[in-house]
Order: sequence, then C-alpha cells, then structure tokens
Amino acid sequence: MVTKLKQLQLVPPKAPNLPITSNTYTQRYQDELTNALRLYFNQIDNFGSSLVNTTTGGGYLRFPHIAASDTTSQYAGGNNTATVVSWNTVESNLGFTLNTDGSATCSIPGTYKITYSLQLVNSATASEHTAYVWLKVDGSLVERSTTAFTIPKASSTNSYVCAYSEVVFNINENEKIWLYWATDLAATSGGTKGVYIYADAAQTSPYIRPAIPSAIGLITFVSALTP
Repeated sequence: MVTKLKQLQLVPPKAPNLPITSNTYTQRYQDELTNALRLYFNQIDNFGSSLVNTTTGGGYLRFPHIAASDTTSQYAGGNNTATVVSWNTVESNLGFTLNTDGSATCSIPGTYKITYSLQLVNSATASEHTAYVWLKVDGSLVERSTTAFTIPKASSTNSYVCAYSEVVFNINENEKIWLYWATDLAATSGGTKGVYIYADAAQTSPYIRPAIPSAIGLITFVSALTP
C-alpha cells in the first residue's frame, strides 16, 4: 500500500501594509502600527524557529534535484560505440527538465552530484566483457567521470552486475547533462550475445517483487558555483 507523504511547509514572512499616518499624533494610529509590527515579528520568529529546529528544521528545505529511471532494456549502438543512457520515468524533480534525447536540462546553476545504477548483463559465454560509463555536460566530457565495470562471462544463465557510481560536476543554467555508456561487445535485441542494460517487469511468482529498472539515477544539489 502506498501512503501519502507528509510535506513540511514553511510560510515565509510577508511585510505588512503599515497604517497611514496623520499630521498629528493619535493613539489609534500608534496602536495599529504596533499591532502590524507585532504580527510581522511573530511571522519572522515562527519562520526562523522552524528553520533552525534541531530535529525537523532540515525537513522544510527543498533543493534542486531529479530522480529518474528507465523501464526498458537498453542496447549500445555497436561494439565500442558511445551510447546515451535512456530515461522514461521521473520519480521526483525540482529545477530540471527530462528531455527525449536522454539528457536533463538544469535551470539552476551549481555544483551537483549524480548517483546512478545500471543493471548490466553479459549474455556471451565465451569471455567476460567490460562496460564504461561517463558524463557529458553541455556536450563536453566531464573530466575523471568514467567508471569501468567488468561483467563475468555467462554460463547456463546470464551474468549480472549492478554498475553503481557517483560523480560531482558543475553545470550552468540551461545546460544539459547526459550519461553515456559503451562496451567492447554489444548485444542486440533478440540477436547477438553480449552486454546490455537489462530491465524486467514486476513478478508475482515464485515470490512478489517490484520491477527491475535498467537504469536508476539521482542528481542532487551540492553547492552554489564558486565565484
């Protein structure tokens, strides 16, 4: 059963409309001014005390991020061919746009961290094979972002490796980020044995389990860009 998530909400203080003064002192004006300021300062106190609360303060904060996955098996364009990792489902998003070309456009510049998991499979029985995964931002390679994953050779069944890694990178407003992969022996759908990114539907037998996504990714905000 899926339960509704509770969201903590902060109400930002709003400057009041102060009463219009007259040329002469009146007690009514002074009382209205004092009351308007009292209500405003109470808003500020409530806002600040909620934000710095030692147990729940961080629960009010929201940062740019995108969490996405893909429900289809993915195949490289060929042996040793750079191929974009695809995404077709967004679980959570703030400040990003997921594009049909596999990229995500960032609307808030900053330093971010991407964490990803790819369900790699080797269906070839002759030998082990290696897949490489890396990042591009705005069409340029992200230095030191590549990770290598070696998948053992298949025997009577396919060999599986969960390719997990994370990379910190900088990105400007309206720039795009892509996750790329390649392998020395690319499988084809229903044909050539080799390496591909595997997805599977949810199962009810012999036990109940959720679906296996081919890719899971999360981009989270780390810091504003350093001047």
